[in-house]
Amino acid sequence: MSESSLTENTTGKALKINKDTSRYGVFAEIGAGQEVARHFFQAGKASQTIAKTISAYDMVVSDDIYGREANGRYVCESRLLKMLGHEYDLLVDRLSGTRGPHSRFFSFANTVATASSGTSKQSHGWMGVRFQTEPGGPSNDIILHVRMLDRHRLQQQEALGVLGVNLLNCAFYHLHHPEEFIPHLVENLKEGQIVIDVIKFQGPQVAQFDARLMNLELVRRGLAEAILFSPKNEILNISDAVYGKALLIQRGTFRPVTVTHLDVLQKGLAQIKDDVLKTEGKALEVLPMLELTMHNLQSDGHINEKDFLARVETLTSLGQHVLISNFFLFYGLKRFLRRYNPHFMALVVGASHLNKLFTEEHYNNLEGGLLEGLGKLLEQKTKLYIYPHKTPTLCLTTKSFFPPPHLRHIYSYFIENKQIVDISGCDETGEYLHSIEVMKMIEKNDPQWEQCVPEAVRKLIKEKKLFGYNGG
Repeated sequence: MSESSLTENTTGKALKINKDTSRYGVFAEIGAGQEVARHFFQAGKASQTIAKTISAYDMVVSDDIYGREANGRYVCESRLLKMLGHEYDLLVDRLSGTRGPHSRFFSFANTVATASSGTSKQSHGWMGVRFQTEPGGPSNDIILHVRMLDRHRLQQQEALGVLGVNLLNCAFYHLHHPEEFIPHLVENLKEGQIVIDVIKFQGPQVAQFDARLMNLELVRRGLAEAILFSPKNEILNISDAVYGKALLIQRGTFRPVTVTHLDVLQKGLAQIKDDVLKTEGKALEVLPMLELTMHNLQSDGHINEKDFLARVETLTSLGQHVLISNFFLFYGLKRFLRRYNPHFMALVVGASHLNKLFTEEHYNNLEGGLLEGLGKLLEQKTKLYIYPHKTPTLCLTTKSFFPPPHLRHIYSYFIENKQIVDISGCDETGEYLHSIEVMKMIEKNDPQWEQCVPEAVRKLIKEKKLFGYNGG
């Protein structure tokens, strides 16, 4: 798409809003100029839409208007919410008497940090709109966290402006069909310009949006690399959630989560505390995350939304954080998390997965092949924890895995350097319970499945008839 047609399309959307005389609001933008408001001014008839624009660049000025942040940061969700709330409340207070009966008020805000290529600074920001769908009606919020991927500031600012116009266009005219919302949100943006890794909805007129499914759609479309759910089923900003913590990641299908999965997690948590002290020289809070890949959620390229929600709900019911990622291989996940966190990290898997880890075909896209992939995965502050894979006839550990002869010296290197370590012996673990085996029991109405999952999960499956359960 040409630059001119992009500008015309975005300007056309801004002009449509300007001509909608029922819309009236405020723009507050910090960190990247009046990039969104600029489109409305250039489109014409902006006086019909804009009550005020503000750029509170100076920290003292910004704090005086919106208050100080407890974390000392300005590009954060709490700052955005203060901006939206302050400007919206001020607008309603000042103009409800004169314009309230016929105006649908809104406040738009963003707080952004841009950076040119070659610097370590991240180009990211929070953007949101608070709006009415009818005069005098309640307010609704739509909030995004965005990373700009263009190399230069001007390109980042242009992308931000297009996205902001799209967000207002979606909030005003595309609420009735949630499946069309994200396509409209990224219209006129080039592939690879932005990452939207958080989207949130709040208010009675956006209640039809399931934030879990909307964020999953961002990952499915490649607009986000991963999303993180809190134990309360809330969408978290990953960079904030992992900040300053050691990380323990357990990958699985969790359909459903079994008692073995919890034992793996508990033994991983016991191991990681010592490793954190050794590598960091101090204790750190450990954030465990249960990770599912999009590969494990899709069947024939399609996602079963009901099944996805069941997995997330059962995992969060155990008080766990749930990570959904686009990374098929561990080294991609590790590099993604390293963008936000330099501290100790461990990935915990069953011993049967060692064979997959040392399958050379998985690394064909890397110039250095398997050696490059494992080198990117394992280093002083990243380890692979191996949980025994025990069956009635055998028990697999790191000692019972033998890669092909030409890879044994590579495997020995990681073993001897304690970058691949056992976290339990065969005598300390029971038989490994796979999700697929439990699913077969549920499908056959075999009551033995109830002993294979945690109590909270068992109650949830039976209460809500999850995973096809149809027993009494």
